[in-house]
Amino acid sequence: MLIHPEFDPVALRVGPLAVHWYGLMYLAGFVAFVLLGRWRLQHEPYRSLGWQPRDVEDMLFWGVLGVILGGRLGYVLFYKPDVYLAEPWRVFAVWEGGMSFHGGLLGVLLAMAWWARRQRRPWLQVMDFVAPCVPVGLALGRIGNFINGELWGRPAPPELPWAMVFPEAGPLPRHPSQLYQFALEGVLLFVLLWLYARRPRRTGQVSAAFLLGYGATRFVAEYFREPDAHLGLLSLGLSMGQWLSLPMVLAGLALGWWAQRRPASQENDHARA
Repeated sequence: MLIHPEFDPVALRVGPLAVHWYGLMYLAGFVAFVLLGRWRLQHEPYRSLGWQPRDVEDMLFWGVLGVILGGRLGYVLFYKPDVYLAEPWRVFAVWEGGMSFHGGLLGVLLAMAWWARRQRRPWLQVMDFVAPCVPVGLALGRIGNFINGELWGRPAPPELPWAMVFPEAGPLPRHPSQLYQFALEGVLLFVLLWLYARRPRRTGQVSAAFLLGYGATRFVAEYFREPDAHLGLLSLGLSMGQWLSLPMVLAGLALGWWAQRRPASQENDHARA
């Protein structure tokens, strides 16, 4: 049985300025997006369409806004609506913590729709570009959760070699679910999605693979993650994270079916748009 090291959440102090590990993980995720995005420019159809590095930087700017605004509003609406209805000003108290991946995803979808419209590019083509570049950032975010000793797992059998005691969660050994999510939603999803996206695909198929892959891996990982204390398990014994992931799986299946059945003539017109 292991003990969580209780890392100092502050990575660096410069006078009154404190740089937190979690913030560094966000920054590393944004850098990874730019590097992977520039690599992805060599994939079809983006190479033939003449996409440029500045497009990656523009998408990052709008994507960051989508992640922050969507992630915060998603947490407010999905996880603590009663609290924020009673005290609306706390929506802006970001220092208290509280971000939702599913809200951030919705924010990114809207931000990319705005950017695609401005650039007169098909929205799904843009999302197909973005999708394989995202899981590395998700993996880094889970490392940040682990360093902070937050979002720990459910109680685990003491004989489990990697069962870990998180002091803030009490004396029981638990699953290090942050590392499970790092491996599933981050590393595994990235490898599979990147390999899949390297070859030319119909518009929407890469986005569908991301929705299906993330939704499925998050659904599985939630069985090992401690539900939010103020919510607990919901209908059918599922957590909020699982209920929010089910629509992603269904949307991925529907989008993949639509993309596969789309006539080739429409596909070519869409790629040139």
